Amino acid sequence: MQVIQNRRRFLAGLSAGVAAGLLGAPQSLHAEPPLETTRIRLAKIPSICVAPQYVAEELLRAEGFTEIAYVVTGAGAAQASAVANGEIDFTLNYVTNLIVALDAGARITLLGGVHPGCFELFAKRGIDSVVDLKGRNVGVQGLGTGPHLFLASIAAYVGLDPAHDINWVVNPAVKPKELFARGDVDAFLGFPPDPQELRRSKVGNVIINSTVDRPWSQYFCCMLSANSDFVAAHPVATKRVLRAILKAADLCTAAPAQVAERLVASGFASHYDDAFAAISELPYRKWRDYDSADTVRFYALRLKEVGLISASPDRVIAEATDWRFLNEIKRELKS
Repeated sequence: MQVIQNRRRFLAGLSAGVAAGLLGAPQSLHAEPPLETTRIRLAKIPSICVAPQYVAEELLRAEGFTEIAYVVTGAGAAQASAVANGEIDFTLNYVTNLIVALDAGARITLLGGVHPGCFELFAKRGIDSVVDLKGRNVGVQGLGTGPHLFLASIAAYVGLDPAHDINWVVNPAVKPKELFARGDVDAFLGFPPDPQELRRSKVGNVIINSTVDRPWSQYFCCMLSANSDFVAAHPVATKRVLRAILKAADLCTAAPAQVAERLVASGFASHYDDAFAAISELPYRKWRDYDSADTVRFYALRLKEVGLISASPDRVIAEATDWRFLNEIKRELKS
């Protein structure tokens, strides 16, 4: 398949209807207050599921931004730290990472959920449920990483004590996917492109797919987070960034092949087939339907139950979220 080489021709390469729908706005930008800044920085991490922030560049330019930088950061906790410290302004991140960071006092504001899905729990043959993980070895890159936090919350939901019932295997030198593939651990939680690669290689058994399995499929996985000082100083810019990201999420649904091509051409993904599979599977348009506060409440409660945070879900929502921009955009882009 022909790869789109010129990023400035990306939207031009879409069908007229798709491009018009993404670029069109219910009101002229001239009717809105002017941008407080035209410069923004977003994270660049090795994860395909955050595709909307990677294909949003031309949509951000249409919103009036002229300096758009993608800054390489670590994933998960490192992303949250980069946002809180002002090294980047915005990024999509896993909700559990954000909640743990917020509980520790990070200067982060949650702006809205972008999509559910993402993670899949792989296990050896003969392990058919999360309950079966009791006493088993589960690989994670580190305690406190996104996969560890998500799986700890899942274990708590089914009645396990993740601190005592699961043997967490941490090997910073070897990826959990590799440990699992060679049989050194019994299970691991993967995010794109890992699940796509394992399914292609026919390795392991998926016992939870958060895109389709309840209750995980009913809550956002990735949310747009921002530096709290940026939001306070630049509310107009904040709304326009969120609008561009949400339009980019719609683009992932409308044109997954072209989005996958763009990710590979821009260096955000290395394998077209895995990128296309991940983007095609994820329900990116659910940002219109799901309640962001419900997601924060659900995961914060799970994390509090197992002692990974001390704040109540209501406190996290009250002190670290701002849904006003999301609510305005939902009205503007209602379709």
